[in-house]
Amino acid sequence: MTSAEAKLKERVKELTCLYEVTSIIVNADYDQIDASLEAIVYCLKRAWQFEQVTEVFLKVGEYTVQTDDFKPNMVCLSSKIKVFNKLEGEVMVGYPSEKYSIDDFLIEEQTLLNNVALDVGNLIERKQIRDSEALTRRKMERTDRLHILGEITAGIAHELNTPLANILGFAELLTDKMTDKQSVRDLEKIMDSAIFSREIVKKLMFFACEMPQEMKRVQLIPIVTSVIKLLAPSLRDKKIKLVTTYENEDLVLQADTVQLTQVLFNLIMNAIYYSPENGIISVKVLDTENHILLKIADQGEGIPKELEDKVFEPFFTTKPIGEGTGLGLSVVHGIITSHKGTIEHEQNTPKGTIFTVNFPKL
Repeated sequence: MTSAEAKLKERVKELTCLYEVTSIIVNADYDQIDASLEAIVYCLKRAWQFEQVTEVFLKVGEYTVQTDDFKPNMVCLSSKIKVFNKLEGEVMVGYPSEKYSIDDFLIEEQTLLNNVALDVGNLIERKQIRDSEALTRRKMERTDRLHILGEITAGIAHELNTPLANILGFAELLTDKMTDKQSVRDLEKIMDSAIFSREIVKKLMFFACEMPQEMKRVQLIPIVTSVIKLLAPSLRDKKIKLVTTYENEDLVLQADTVQLTQVLFNLIMNAIYYSPENGIISVKVLDTENHILLKIADQGEGIPKELEDKVFEPFFTTKPIGEGTGLGLSVVHGIITSHKGTIEHEQNTPKGTIFTVNFPKL
């Protein structure tokens, strides 16, 4: 009778564990998934026959959770955790090896462990689906915003071109007629401001994809080398070392040479601006089966997490007033998109930012 009662007690513990694990997963906060995994670990600890000495270890993906006294040399039952049919971790339940052996585990306990491993895999799958949906939604929202802003800025750019041309033209005519040196200097300031404004209009038109493209086969490495030479004085001023890595010197793209130069210039110039003195900038061109990857890494302070979704938005800049228009990366994004490529950023190690441009091969 005692044996039957003991067996019934163990089954109740196992069923309670499954119920609690299911409840934890149903109510899981996907932004605090480690807390849910920890709760599952302690549910397992209570479900085993000798719960006073039971210890649990769980690892899945980037998450690792264990009870306080778990040790690698314990005698353990284990079950693999799969996420989308790919092995991503395991869960282990153990007893102290000096007092217990594998025979002290119940057959039903292995079944319970397998079920929990399956549930944990399902939990991680749901989190990944949720994260993927959120990322896709953010990308769509950003694309919509950029499309609307593109239409607005194209209109603004066209409207500004004529008055700016008039200001510049009449200022030049007046300069030829003026004899007073102070007046000439004032007119030169007007012309400089008009030229600066015209450059901003150009950037607006690049962003709106209104500039005509001359797409042709171009070699990438010579363009990268040319841009680096142009920026050599800026690199010297901050004593920055630029390291290049080219997997293939003969890579060819279907691209607009001027726009491709502008992309490289903006990205490397940004890296210089945010790099500390005596820092290192890395420029890598990687050759994959279907794509050409361009990676530009700096050792600056990096992009704060709360600003990660804004870096490609037009008119957004972290530079002081007068030092940036907030159009550089917007223009870069627009050009790369028009070349059927993509651009992403990630954190560098130990600090800084890596921008990765992905161009399709011919």
